[in-house]
Amino acid sequence: MNALTESGDRFTIAAGDASVDRRVDAVVGADERVGSRAEAQRLIDLGQVLVNGHAVAKRHIVRAGDLITVQVREREAPTLAPEAMDLDVAYEDDHLIVVNKPAGVVTHPSRGHDSGTLVHGLLGRGIAGGGEEFRPGIVHRLDRDTSGLLIVSKRDRAHRLLQQQLRDRRIDRRYLVLVHGAFPAALTIDQPIGRDRKNRLKVSTNSDALRDARTRFRTVQQLGKLTLLEARLDTGRTHQIRVHLEFAGFPVVGDPMYGRGRPTLGLQRQFLHAWHLSFPHPETDEQIDLERPLPADLQAVLDALTA
Repeated sequence: MNALTESGDRFTIAAGDASVDRRVDAVVGADERVGSRAEAQRLIDLGQVLVNGHAVAKRHIVRAGDLITVQVREREAPTLAPEAMDLDVAYEDDHLIVVNKPAGVVTHPSRGHDSGTLVHGLLGRGIAGGGEEFRPGIVHRLDRDTSGLLIVSKRDRAHRLLQQQLRDRRIDRRYLVLVHGAFPAALTIDQPIGRDRKNRLKVSTNSDALRDARTRFRTVQQLGKLTLLEARLDTGRTHQIRVHLEFAGFPVVGDPMYGRGRPTLGLQRQFLHAWHLSFPHPETDEQIDLERPLPADLQAVLDALTA
């Protein structure tokens, strides 16, 4: 684990198992207050990252017990300008748009992600709603390396009504996820989670800021020592499905943070895809039911397991 201390816009990482033998830019970039490896490299180049009190190159390898001090330097606010992006639009009207987000795309601008986000790709489609300037229309999120269906509003009223639907659990979000272990036929995990006490890069059940979290799982297919599941969210906490499955002893295949070092089957990201989305239209109350199959990288793993 990494122990963290903070003071204003400076914080220190005491390197433990999660950081040993990794490049310093990767360790620093994984922290949510830095946000990306590119931003970590920028800070290293500016001399804002010290290891044991000394400036190092971005390729420096972290050793157990190293103290990594990071001075976060404020940047200008990201520029919101439309960017060309090849998007798979599952549904669109004057009130909202539903996109099949590819893995590797960040949902909205944040530190270290000033461009190339889903928001940048959707700006030309008139997304709007919500009170956050750099998250126009964002109703819910998907992790950067989770693919699948995502709702974005085009109007304040639609955003407000969709947010209420989320709170009332009227939006049915279902995911396909491959896990290690022989999972039971069905299991509901009702376990509060929050930012981990010892490692703020992670979410866990060991937190000083626990929030209710409930996920329902059912087995789709047993695949030897692996199981393909469908997960349904009753709440939408950060990393919820991944954390709940690790808590239950069934880590997600390919998960770099919660996978417990299990085989990745060649994946470069977690096997997690938001395949089904259904909800009543916020204006007409017409039921909208949408599905998107597994993307190529995940389908290839499944095909190999069932060949």
